[in-house]
Amino acid sequence: MKINYKIIIYFFGLLLLFNGGFMLLATLVSFLYKDGVTLELFISGLAVLLIGVFLMLSTKNHSKEMNKREGYMVVAFGWIVMAVSGALPYLATEVISSFTSAFFETMSGYTTTGATILNDIEIVPKGVLFWRSTTHWIGGMGIIVLAIAILPLLGIGGMQLFAAEAPGPSADKLHPRITDTAKRLWLIYFGYTAAETILLKVAGMSFFDAINHSMSTISTGGFSTKNASVAYWNDNPTIQYIIIIFMFLAGSNFVLSYYAFKGRVQKALNDEELRWYFRFVVSFTAIAALIIYFRADLSLSSIDHPMVWGRAESAVRHALFQVLTVITTTGFISADYTLWTPFLVVLFFGLMFLGGSAGSTSGGVKVMRHLILIKNGFLEFKRALHPNAVLPVRYNAKAITGVIVYNILGFFILYMISFIVGALVFSMFEIDFQSAIGLSASSLGNIGPALGNFGPVNNYAALPPLAQWWASFLMLIGRLELFTVLILLTPFFWRNR
Repeated sequence: MKINYKIIIYFFGLLLLFNGGFMLLATLVSFLYKDGVTLELFISGLAVLLIGVFLMLSTKNHSKEMNKREGYMVVAFGWIVMAVSGALPYLATEVISSFTSAFFETMSGYTTTGATILNDIEIVPKGVLFWRSTTHWIGGMGIIVLAIAILPLLGIGGMQLFAAEAPGPSADKLHPRITDTAKRLWLIYFGYTAAETILLKVAGMSFFDAINHSMSTISTGGFSTKNASVAYWNDNPTIQYIIIIFMFLAGSNFVLSYYAFKGRVQKALNDEELRWYFRFVVSFTAIAALIIYFRADLSLSSIDHPMVWGRAESAVRHALFQVLTVITTTGFISADYTLWTPFLVVLFFGLMFLGGSAGSTSGGVKVMRHLILIKNGFLEFKRALHPNAVLPVRYNAKAITGVIVYNILGFFILYMISFIVGALVFSMFEIDFQSAIGLSASSLGNIGPALGNFGPVNNYAALPPLAQWWASFLMLIGRLELFTVLILLTPFFWRNR
């Protein structure tokens, strides 16, 4: 069967239309704040819109049928189309002069990684800063729709487990149609963003800072309007606690939020992944807080006011903030955790591989996959003693098929291989060992802050151009569940069948 390129190009046009519309919204912000780049942003948005309209009109007679191959291509290449077009505002305003760096910044935005090459964020025009945060917001919601509505249909990376939530005939499912599912998720996503914006404004942020940080939080992205990130507000713990709450919500399954808003709170609370996600956050926060309190020198950790509410509160708050920002792959910074004892540096590096919940905006491996891997590992001991026994892996009190378990095992192995290869390639650019493994884990997990020379208080400006392209590739495959992109690199994918 030949690939239906027309429908793929049609979808690219639709994505560009969507992208151009948000650029014009950034143009309006630029006009309101009179930041001097309104014309450049307008031309960028208009150009992207016109290209999108042209692509849609030239392929309007496409066949409506889309098979799995076209689905993979739309998802993978669609992200690249968005990143290429999304780089235009940076180039047009000359905020970033290199296409490589502009593409890196945009890919970091859409994949909600939050890594930046900008040395001084606070001098960037407000319209461009708003566009930068908007790329997070678009990418975060795109991932939710993919995870809930698209990936299960393609059989991607163990996401068949989402069959209970994805569109389909079962009465337990979120909604029987993909479009209606997406609408409901968009509503929750927008609602969380609006609620956090209001709360941050009331807590003391300017409206501009509040809406930008809300878009970054709900998408678990991490772009900030300040060079010091959220550490800029270390003298206002209320702001940090608000961000903590919404980071936790953004790292949980958005379908559970839907159930909670529909009054089915118990169904949400009974979710096994949510319970373990909460336990992980509490456990690692307790460990980090105790070590910070007894061993770390808060005055050396970018914590400007350790005595605001007392040393104990400060230790708990910063431990909770940093544990959540790494687990949910948000990447905000309230302190430089690389200065908090070697044990905590290793702990936070390990948390880069955890990830939030499936069906969230988080990157990483995801709690669900870890749970199933651990359960299957324990069952192997029982199977060794009782080889004839039928011992299925259970998740949410339901038996999981062997196909899904093998899929998740395959995903985990591929993820670790990608991490190792990623670090090896970074080392080829004469990047030291600690920085190389940090860069690989951070890029693949869509986290942002890494280790070594690319740690929490540094940025990615020192990364060589070729290394920026490699990091962008890792961000993309990590964001799109590996298989979605890597399958395009196999010869049999392109054979006509």
